[in-house]
Amino acid sequence: MFLAWNEIKNNKLRFTLVIGVLVLISYLVFFLSGLANGLEQLNRESVDKWEADGIILTEESDLRLQQSVLSKDDFDGTGADEYTELSQLSAIASNGDKKENVFIFAVDTDSFIMPNVTEGQAFADGGQVIADDTLQEDGFEIGDEVSLSSTDETLEIAGFTDNARFNAAPVLFTDQDTLETIQYGETAEDTEDAINAFVIRTDHLDSVEADEALQVVDTETFIENLPGYTEQNLTLTLMIYFLFIISAVVLAIFLYVLTIQKISIFGVMKAQGVSSRYLAGSVVAQTFLLALAGVIIGLVLAVLTGFFLPAAVPVAFHYMEMLTYGLILIAVSIIGAFISVQTIVRIDPLKAIGG
Repeated sequence: MFLAWNEIKNNKLRFTLVIGVLVLISYLVFFLSGLANGLEQLNRESVDKWEADGIILTEESDLRLQQSVLSKDDFDGTGADEYTELSQLSAIASNGDKKENVFIFAVDTDSFIMPNVTEGQAFADGGQVIADDTLQEDGFEIGDEVSLSSTDETLEIAGFTDNARFNAAPVLFTDQDTLETIQYGETAEDTEDAINAFVIRTDHLDSVEADEALQVVDTETFIENLPGYTEQNLTLTLMIYFLFIISAVVLAIFLYVLTIQKISIFGVMKAQGVSSRYLAGSVVAQTFLLALAGVIIGLVLAVLTGFFLPAAVPVAFHYMEMLTYGLILIAVSIIGAFISVQTIVRIDPLKAIGG
């Protein structure tokens, strides 16, 4: 460690450049992890808000909520501790100034999936909704009359709730009658029992009994089958893994070049009795210090960036995950240094000093 630290102090510019490269790589890793978490949260917020264990959909729906159409009589609660009906519709909502893609969820006010109201009040009359608070940030307010695409019906925002986005769009919560009026019009009478799913809570999901035309899936499986959810997460995760490899390769190249430049010095030191093990340990220690400095600076910069990003950028940092990624970056950097270690071990002192 003594030799490693002294060499860093005596070659500040050279090693500052190495640290700079590691800072950029680690910063990108941490930022991508925050972006992956933010986008994941953006897709699943409202489902997590249910705190449910499973959901019942039709077999032919391909685990898509809007493609599942069933009746309130299709499930009697057998095997479930709690259950409630859920209906869903997608639309474009406008308050006259702003337009937003939204999902409309019809929920029972007494059910466990009824959202908490953070501002305003719960919907009481037909045509009222509780909106996700991201709409408030976009200019929607309590009391706004909201028009919807493909219908002449309007909705009134009675209140706001937090953390209620589904598949990257804000959710409007209302009652079943209002949703049916929006979807089918005032004269629709044969759709009163039509819903999209049953949301259930139970400690034993396998014990839930449903009709053969229905399927019971756990909440996590339902989330993973949301359009684009798995593909998006897999893409960002692969990018992070490739950055680990790039980090190891880049640092290995830097250290190898530095080692080649110092072959004669290492040869003299070995001729004086300094062991290959000590020199190799010095390179590993030097790599550890460089990687540690790069990871710490990159982590700080990523977190600071998160504070200044606008709310529209979905970044969410999970610090335990970032710590894990930081340790992996340090580990792969040390692994990359073993190329230089092999070079040092193979140095012949006589040849190195020109003997």
